[in-house]
Amino acid sequence: MGTLLQRFVLTLGIALRALRRNKMRSTLTAIGIIIGVASVVLMVSIGKGAQVKIENQVSALGSNLILVFPGSKSSQGVNSGMGSASTLTLADAAAIRKEVTGVVAGSPEVSVTTQAIANGRNWSTSVMGSSPEYVKIRDWPVERGSMFTDREVDGNAKVAVIGSKVAHELFGPIDPIGQTVRIKNIPFTIIGQLAAKGAGMGGQNQDDRILVPYTTAMRRLTGDTYLRSINLQIKGSDHMESAQQQITALLRQRHRLGEGPDDDFNIFNQKDIADTLGTITTMLTYFLGAVAGLSLLVGGIGIMNIMLVSVTERTREIGIRIAIGAQPGDILLQFLIESVTLSLLGGAIGVGLGIAGSWVASMVPDFKAIVTANSILLAFSVSFVIGVFFGFYPARKAAVMDPIDALRFE
Repeated sequence: MGTLLQRFVLTLGIALRALRRNKMRSTLTAIGIIIGVASVVLMVSIGKGAQVKIENQVSALGSNLILVFPGSKSSQGVNSGMGSASTLTLADAAAIRKEVTGVVAGSPEVSVTTQAIANGRNWSTSVMGSSPEYVKIRDWPVERGSMFTDREVDGNAKVAVIGSKVAHELFGPIDPIGQTVRIKNIPFTIIGQLAAKGAGMGGQNQDDRILVPYTTAMRRLTGDTYLRSINLQIKGSDHMESAQQQITALLRQRHRLGEGPDDDFNIFNQKDIADTLGTITTMLTYFLGAVAGLSLLVGGIGIMNIMLVSVTERTREIGIRIAIGAQPGDILLQFLIESVTLSLLGGAIGVGLGIAGSWVASMVPDFKAIVTANSILLAFSVSFVIGVFFGFYPARKAAVMDPIDALRFE
């Protein structure tokens, strides 16, 4: 055992001295691995960051959420897209809330984008008509004041709960509670301010909105008799599929669709949204990692090329080593050590650069690249495999060399 260890240490020293003798060549050879590993770490961290961001945005929608939207309408062969039809009514929302088991909260929704005027300022924002249960469904606490009540909904009250962005733009440091905001020249008393929530699905600012009772919005602001959507909270994730099936059956019955026509509404649940987006971001991460991995392949080919050149240049050295007692395994190990050392050194530097690149990428607003231990371990493992794989052929070529022919080599 001691003899084997001594031979390994001796071989290791010879290999490292050979690398030091050709510092420039070793550095240039390692650059391919450095770029490849840095690219893999950076791309995977960006993909992971995007995945986490999307998961957070989906969870920010609320908990155990089902969204019901109108279907699409066509005019002269032109399809206006999902949500363009007028098919959902307040009666539909009430029926779902009453008849579908597992529904614990519901909020009809209408919306309009318009100017809000207050405190000598104006701001274009989204005004949403909803029920008091909207904040419960969306897990959105009221930071100041209070949410409007069912009584205020029944009475078409002119009250509003504003988002933090609207509060900042219209009132600055002034407490907005009790102030008046004019929407379409109609005065609304501000009774609450929502807690800041940040960007939502699609990147829109969720805090840039005003909530008013849906009855008030439909009567005074939009003139709509149909809903833009129905927000529903289900008792638990295990009830989602059953609730969705019940909603589909109920709406088809209420809309008299029978057996033939397609649904004139669309239903999405939070789990489906999360699963779909999760699949997309996972595929994106794999794709980015695969593209970056091509750099590692190029780097491995560079290592093989340089090692072949090194074997040719050091033919007499190899012959002398074999002549004085070195075994083929010692020669094989020497060149493998050189190859793996170059690869692992490049991998270490590449990981450092990849982490630095992820830190730079995290400077993008509302985004954080996430470097995981698995991506670093993967980078080092791939570096080692590349060093062994692309270094084996040159090393074996050196190991099987005939010592007499090697000593005669000029």
